[in-house]
Amino acid sequence: MSGKLNNKVAVVTGGSSGIGLSIAKRFVEEGAKVVITGRNQATIDAAIREIGPNGLGIQGDVSNLADLTRIYQTVEQKLGKVDTLIVNAGVYVLGPLADFTEDQFDKVSDINFKGAFFSVQKALPVLKDGASVVLISSTVNGKGIPNHAAYSATKAAVRSLARSFSADLLDRKIRVNALTPGPVDTPVFASVTANADEAAAMKEAMGNFTPVKRVASSKELAAAALYLASDDSAFMLGAELLLDGGLRDL
Repeated sequence: MSGKLNNKVAVVTGGSSGIGLSIAKRFVEEGAKVVITGRNQATIDAAIREIGPNGLGIQGDVSNLADLTRIYQTVEQKLGKVDTLIVNAGVYVLGPLADFTEDQFDKVSDINFKGAFFSVQKALPVLKDGASVVLISSTVNGKGIPNHAAYSATKAAVRSLARSFSADLLDRKIRVNALTPGPVDTPVFASVTANADEAAAMKEAMGNFTPVKRVASSKELAAAALYLASDDSAFMLGAELLLDGGLRDL
């Protein structure tokens, strides 16, 4: 690897599986020390075994502000200030408008929107001036898709936060950008289906829905996150890097 993150400290929220885990592993390969967060300690422990000795796992819920404060205090105590923050923690909650419940709405908004907002706010004391912050959005932030109303709205909010946070943090030269994937091969398909066959069918259908006729690999998203985290993207600010196989525009 190129060592683009040598001697850097990175935090990846929701880093114990899927896109977050791939990002954490790639960042370690590029020389960083990486902290991952997640709600399930057993899943975190399994992820750290994959990441290796330059990984640190801290249990916590991004929708809980006390947890966020504790997470960043622990990071600073153990590793010092943070060069890169990847705001990845999220949930994929779908349902028809007529039947969508308040509990469903609260879950998706508390983690995807509130969690993203305060994951950045609570990190400010430990972020270095000149740090890079990457917010994981979704291509549905700019599309209307049945059963996605609440989820899409949270991801549109995340895209908006990249602009607003960048304006707020100009004096500290902290860059905030959005990484916006289309369908990605992660455990998310299993989380919204009843069994393995349904998950495979959903993944195939979503891949066929894209012009390139496949879903992305999480490693492709990790490569894009590396670009946004590194000095290669030093002139990007408040922007969106779209990796959706042409889904939005073709």
